[in-house]
Amino acid sequence: MIGITVQENESIDKALKRFKKKYERSGILKEYKKRTFFQKPSIKKRMERIKAERRAQRTDNRD
Repeated sequence: MIGITVQENESIDKALKRFKKKYERSGILKEYKKRTFFQKPSIKKRMERIKAERRAQRTDNRD
């Protein structure tokens, strides 16, 4: 559970901005989207392999 403490004399807008930033960094939304639909294991493996290939390609391009 994500929470923030609002300091004295802090505006609601600033507190909300801090909360949103913390929420985004935690990856809750990403995890939620991943769990909302079922993905076949074969497709999941294929996607992971494609991601790994892209990562490897990016590191090769940087050198």
